[in-house]
Amino acid sequence: MIAPSLSDGIAIAYGLIALVVIGLAFKLPKTKAMRALATLVAVVAFAYLPLLGIYEYKTEEEPLQKRWKETEEIFAEKCRTQAGIKIYRTVPEVEGIMLLKVRPPRTEAQLRDRMWPGAAFVNDHDGDDYIKSFLGYEYRAVDKDGVVSSRRGYINVEKRSGGLPGYRWVEVVDPEDGKRYRYSSRYDEPWKIDSSYSKSYVRFTLDKTLSPSTTPPRYGVTYEDHVIPTDRERWIASGTVKVIDLTTQEVLGEMTKFKLSTGGVSPWLRGPECPIFGDSSGADTRLFVDQILIPKGEN
Repeated sequence: MIAPSLSDGIAIAYGLIALVVIGLAFKLPKTKAMRALATLVAVVAFAYLPLLGIYEYKTEEEPLQKRWKETEEIFAEKCRTQAGIKIYRTVPEVEGIMLLKVRPPRTEAQLRDRMWPGAAFVNDHDGDDYIKSFLGYEYRAVDKDGVVSSRRGYINVEKRSGGLPGYRWVEVVDPEDGKRYRYSSRYDEPWKIDSSYSKSYVRFTLDKTLSPSTTPPRYGVTYEDHVIPTDRERWIASGTVKVIDLTTQEVLGEMTKFKLSTGGVSPWLRGPECPIFGDSSGADTRLFVDQILIPKGEN
């Protein structure tokens, strides 16, 4: 993340000036004394000025390298001491949950914005895909003996053999009308009415209806994006996801994530983050939440 310095151009300019002076030293003077003096000036220009430019470049570059090393060390320390998950209590057989906030769709401008609040969870789904991630199935690797991997897999709304079901529904309050809606999965087999479809194809649809319940779900999920100026100066972002018992306001678990940008066209898309689990499916929040609120699954 070290950009070319202005001193780079200055050093080149000094070199060109020195060459011009040397040329003039051998053309303009008419006497031996004047030629000797001009030659001395040319030697000084050639030997001193470019070196000055290079020195300025090095003194500017070295602090940048030192600062980047310090940033990597700070990020590593945060990963060791602050990042990770904490589970205080688990709840089995949970059919549905309340999403207190849904991550809004990101923009290209936000990916370049050092202060973008959602940077730590840049790889999580957003919008409707964020909702779908809680409804989707988890697919884990299976070894040659048919044993399912203990490592978390990826989330997909496709319904296939071997998938571990997510929640049956999630509820969200629409900020525009203030009403609570229930989102659920519906799977259709279009081949039954259209022979052009394969019999193996199952189509996913996200259904949205007003909640049938007068009371909200007991368990909720929310997140807090941190914008800490001293961290953001170094392109370090952080955020926390919390699982809450909405009846007692008890925090059942929390996950804190850190992200370090390494630059590029869309800086927040590049660089390490911690913690990481699963197969980079864009569903870290879901893969954390379902360790606390255990989905009931299918009947």
